Amino acid sequence: MKNLLLSIQHLLAMYAGAIIVPIIVGKALNFSPQEIAYLVSIDIFMCGVATFLQVYKGIGIGLPVVLGCTFTAVTPMIMVGSKHGIEVLYGSLFASGIIIVLIAPFFSYLVKIFPPIVTGSVVTIIGITLMPVAMNNLAGGQGAPTYGDPLNIMLGVMTLAIILVIHHFSSGFIRSIAILLGLVIGTVIASLFGLVDTSAVHSSNWFELPKPFRFGGFKFEIGSILLFVIVGIVSLIESTGVYHALSEITQTPIDRKDISKGYRAEGIAIVLGSIFNAFPYTAYSQNVGLVSLSGVKSRNVMYGMVGLLLLAGSMPKFGALATIIPTPILGGAMIAMFGMVMAYGVKMLGAIDFTKQDNLLIIAVSVGLGLGITTVPGAFAKFGEDYAWLTQNGIVLGTFAAILLNLFFNGINNQQIEENMK
Repeated sequence: MKNLLLSIQHLLAMYAGAIIVPIIVGKALNFSPQEIAYLVSIDIFMCGVATFLQVYKGIGIGLPVVLGCTFTAVTPMIMVGSKHGIEVLYGSLFASGIIIVLIAPFFSYLVKIFPPIVTGSVVTIIGITLMPVAMNNLAGGQGAPTYGDPLNIMLGVMTLAIILVIHHFSSGFIRSIAILLGLVIGTVIASLFGLVDTSAVHSSNWFELPKPFRFGGFKFEIGSILLFVIVGIVSLIESTGVYHALSEITQTPIDRKDISKGYRAEGIAIVLGSIFNAFPYTAYSQNVGLVSLSGVKSRNVMYGMVGLLLLAGSMPKFGALATIIPTPILGGAMIAMFGMVMAYGVKMLGAIDFTKQDNLLIIAVSVGLGLGITTVPGAFAKFGEDYAWLTQNGIVLGTFAAILLNLFFNGINNQQIEENMK
């Protein structure tokens, strides 16, 4: 019973992050409520599969790592899906997953060209580009008849306030699910104003197994593949920190081979997820805190959570419950969640020696170019569609700028990189 309760705790800690990404992407790509309910269900199901791949030592790193969909993929998925279509979106995810699997054994060496000054700049760009999504949802959803209605703003801000209050006045497990509690409380309050539509729940099936290629087959586009490879690399770097943290907490030594297996498991999870129209994955840091708080380091707890995820993901009615959350309520929660992505990027940059003008230039130019193209995508349009993957994609352009400028100013020598760190 104790292990079951701990498994439920882990499920609740990652649940808000797991459901928000498919809801945002589904709404942005004009999916029907039933299709969004499927996206939520398949995401929950595949989070279970991905976590199993990571926890099972024969395939993954063998630590109590929870894999969930990454927020860094939200803007790229919306961007690619809107411009090139769903088949290119999932074809690009599939190809990027294959590439992640192939580079997994060598990534610990490749990571030299992705020091904090590069990854911090990239994550900052991604975080800032996510904020318009949050603000549009806070206002009621772009294109909605009630867009900008004061009631929407009030409900969204109220939800954000609830999350902040819970986080400030609680600790341990309750703090780890502050966003989930904020969504639930906000939805209950919004229902008093008649803003909750439960029709998707009533029309959903009780049980349904995942269907491969539900939204079509694969098509491939080089720029989109490259974009998701960058997202995957950022996720691997984030996961590396989780691996080392859990290694210390569980007192389980890990070596380069173990970390490579962890990378490989994430790549396989992306490949499988694309086949079933799910999402890219990364290690969830919020669940690391639960392992530390509970003191229970058994992988059996993770296997129990995997079982719960697979069960919940096979019940469309359970997934449809997430779709009843009103858009302004989501927007309020997104400000906190996406803001944390941006803040995490700033935190990574905080490790840089800002007394060196070279480092300031690297950040200034890479973030400036990335945000510039994101806000003015037509600036380089005359270079043609053949180069659109670079000239009209702020994340890709910003990443390339950060890598090249860092190589120019700092090189790839480990000592040089360390000298630029505090």
